[in-house]
Amino acid sequence: MNLKFCFVIFLSIFLSSCGEERKNIDSSDVSNNASANGKINSSLPEMQFEEEVFDFGKITQGEVVSHDFKFKNIGNSNLIISGASGSCGCTVPKWPKEPILSGKEGKINVIFSSEGKKGLMDKTVTIVTNCEPSTRIIRIKAEVIVVESVKEPGF
Repeated sequence: MNLKFCFVIFLSIFLSSCGEERKNIDSSDVSNNASANGKINSSLPEMQFEEEVFDFGKITQGEVVSHDFKFKNIGNSNLIISGASGSCGCTVPKWPKEPILSGKEGKINVIFSSEGKKGLMDKTVTIVTNCEPSTRIIRIKAEVIVVESVKEPGF
């Protein structure tokens, strides 16, 4: 009985707080400097890729392939990549841990293992940086072909 009563009280408080309006919100309340006040922060780094999608074409099941995604920091400050993650365990990115200076280039190596895969693959890598926006997505594609083994009669 007490549990039901506490739940009803909690639900009442929660629902009554949902109707509050926020007034006098200023653009300085928003931390997105690139769009909050309509001005672009020109001191930020900017990551420009040579390509954002790479297609390995047809590969054999079990094959491990890799590709370097090259980029350049065309912004006005150091580019820092704080992390990168593949959309599954078969897609592993390696990225520079040191800052990429303005005007300099870098690369993100993406390794794809086709073990246990078949058919068309479309995998992504999400990159977290100090750019605006803070995340970028690069993509790899492949068609994984399963080689059928020929069985001899009688075996």
